[in-house]
Formats: sequence, structure tokens, C-alpha cells
Amino acid sequence: MENAKSALAAIPSLLEDGIKLLLYVGEEDLLCNWIGNSRWVHAMEWSGQKAFGTSPTLKLMVDGVEAGTLNSFGPLSFLKLHEAGHLVPMDQPKAALQMLKSWMGGNLTQTNK
Repeated sequence: MENAKSALAAIPSLLEDGIKLLLYVGEEDLLCNWIGNSRWVHAMEWSGQKAFGTSPTLKLMVDGVEAGTLNSFGPLSFLKLHEAGHLVPMDQPKAALQMLKSWMGGNLTQTNK
């Protein structure tokens, strides 16, 4: 991985162009912990940074049970999934499928209040 390059520097310009971005993390991920991910997302400088930082935390409900929490503003969504590690779709397949279907359908924030 010595030649790996971070794509983080490109994300703000994508958001400014209105490109929708969903970042999701398992709250039990030891490799890419949710706290570190949340911190860089909130610290990222872009025109919606302040509004994203004060966005309400919504619940992702799956079969009547809270499966995660979501913060979203404009094109940026950050979803933390409960009882999931690094491989969210393996740990929480129903929640991962609902997340993907809702996000692709443009209604992730409307269906999970």
C-alpha cells in the first residue's frame, strides 16, 4: 500500500459539484473506526460543512428496529450502522440492502425519521 493515495482531497470539490456521497461505517469496525471517520467528515472544509455539522441525527429503521444513525446535508450523507464491523453487508445484510436501495432511490433521509 505504499503507492496508495488518499482521495480525501477530491471529496470537497465533488460535493461542491453536487455529486452525492454516502459514507457508511460499522460502529464496531476496528480497521476504520466510526469516530475517526466521523471526525474527518465533520472537519472537511466545503460550503455545507456548518450545516452538515448541525444536521439532525435520524434513525435508520429496519423491521421496526434502529439499525443505525444518519446525518445528512445536501449531497453528503454519513451513516453509522449498529452491530456491524468492517464488512457491513455481511454483518447487517438487511440494513445494508435498505441503505443502498433508499440512497439510490434518493429517499434515505425521508424514510428513516
